Amino acid sequence: MIPNSDLEELYQQVLLDHSRRPRNFGELTEADATEAGEKVVKVQGDNPSCGDEIVVSVKLADTGLKLADIKFTGQGCAISQASASLMTIKTKGRSRAEVEELIAAFHDLITKQTENPPDILGDLQLLQGVWRFPQRVKCATLAWRALEQALREGSAGVVTTEVEG
Repeated sequence: MIPNSDLEELYQQVLLDHSRRPRNFGELTEADATEAGEKVVKVQGDNPSCGDEIVVSVKLADTGLKLADIKFTGQGCAISQASASLMTIKTKGRSRAEVEELIAAFHDLITKQTENPPDILGDLQLLQGVWRFPQRVKCATLAWRALEQALREGSAGVVTTEVEG
């Protein structure tokens, strides 16, 4: 078992690394949908309580059954940027069903005290302690809400943390 102090240090290192050097940062364009059955969807996420803003763009393939590619842009706190970066790594190339399972598991991880988070979360488990800080929950889930909206609607849109529970 990893001592709590070591786990907190690892959490800080991963969080800072992803916020300073976000992975999959950028935008996908319609030109990135090169095959029949592919489309690019962009959803903007806003957190009015702290000013975090994120745009998640996804390339849906196989008529929406696969998340072929994902990128994000935005600005905000270290938690929002790191969460978005980790999300893109974890979801890219997965089936829609797998992504929906990850979204649900991450939401539970961030909003509830969970002693045994599911293994599918991998490095995302480092954000487990965020549930103790309700204002930070919105930061951590912003990109995930945008991704969820992109999958649900399959079209461009806007989500905000102020209308969600």
